[in-house]
Amino acid sequence: MDIIIKAGVTSDIDELEQLYDDLNDHLSTTTNHPGWIKGIYPTRKNAEEGIASKTLHVAKFEEKIVGSIILNHEPEAAYNNAPWQIEIPYNNIFVIHTLVVHPHFLKFGIGKQLISFALEFGKKSHMKAIRLDVYEQNTPAIRLYEKNGFQYITTVDLGLGDYGLHKFHLYEKIL
Repeated sequence: MDIIIKAGVTSDIDELEQLYDDLNDHLSTTTNHPGWIKGIYPTRKNAEEGIASKTLHVAKFEEKIVGSIILNHEPEAAYNNAPWQIEIPYNNIFVIHTLVVHPHFLKFGIGKQLISFALEFGKKSHMKAIRLDVYEQNTPAIRLYEKNGFQYITTVDLGLGDYGLHKFHLYEKIL
């Protein structure tokens, strides 16, 4: 499957919003491993902010967006007290947010390709590490991250208990 990953642009926003909605609709009728909720996360605003800050990347197959990822330097507050493998400023670290794969393209390796892209882009950008959080019951994502060399650090509360999401695992990969 020939996937092209590139920086998202403003003209991608409508398609990204549809991708988020399609995925959330799918998750609402199957096992919702990430605990995402349509209209809450991810939303058009996430796409707009990611594109405006030049941190959102899209995976395209035959000119259709089949996945996306945001790589920035903005950790959640709960990251501050974690026992990370290395202690360096976040301008030297990418944080993965909103890794999304269209439901019609699940199990085609798109998530793996987005992770591979993040690792290569991190190295080219002279990052020292990549960090992320994942809902503790999101076993498919946890397996993906661990298969790609991410190390479990600790479990934290990101303050999303109102949505039934209490514990998140933090992961790190040193580049």
